[in-house]
Amino acid sequence: MTIRVLLVDDQPLLRTGFRLILEAEPDITVVGQAGDGKDAQEQTRALLPDVVLMDIRMPGVDGIEATRRIVREAAPAAHVPKVLVLTTFDLDEYIVEALRAGASGFLLKDVPPDELVQAIRVVAAGDAIVAPSVTRRLLDRFSKRLPSAYEQATPARLDRLTERELEVLRLIAKGMSNAEIARKLVVSETTVKTHVGNVLTKLGLRDRVQAVVLAYETGLATPGAAS
Repeated sequence: MTIRVLLVDDQPLLRTGFRLILEAEPDITVVGQAGDGKDAQEQTRALLPDVVLMDIRMPGVDGIEATRRIVREAAPAAHVPKVLVLTTFDLDEYIVEALRAGASGFLLKDVPPDELVQAIRVVAAGDAIVAPSVTRRLLDRFSKRLPSAYEQATPARLDRLTERELEVLRLIAKGMSNAEIARKLVVSETTVKTHVGNVLTKLGLRDRVQAVVLAYETGLATPGAAS
């Protein structure tokens, strides 16, 4: 299956660079480019990409608002594009908001080409990209701001989870992969996948990204405890 990608960045040179990297892959095609969030929303509607590679800071409609609009507009439809956000370290505070807006993950702009390609494949398959070291850094720094997003909604009830599922959620919040969790708990990776699926279903979460944020919001994970 060919993965259809829409590139969104206000810098044409960056878009050109990403396009050269992605179109060298046999299973990825770039279907369009946009220089701002409003254009990204319109092109997403017209081109139906599988993955939107989204910059955050752009003129007019920024990447966070564009992500929110794209996810909200596509949600009732059969085709819901995945948004993969690009950022730099000096824009840390925007990442949590991007994840809340519906992004399936984020990468740094200096990501190696092979990691960029793999990330696109992962989110296209329906999973989420959570760079463990960056996730810990972001959430440790900004976790005190997180409850504001849930003040307007009913919090998920962690008492719906079994003790093992709570343990798995704590490990997800540390940025651990399924394979790492399996080694930690001395169980099979298939068993871990089942637990992760149960956690997401019981708490009404879309993916691991939301699980990490929720773990911090509920106090299950705390700053400094993710090492």
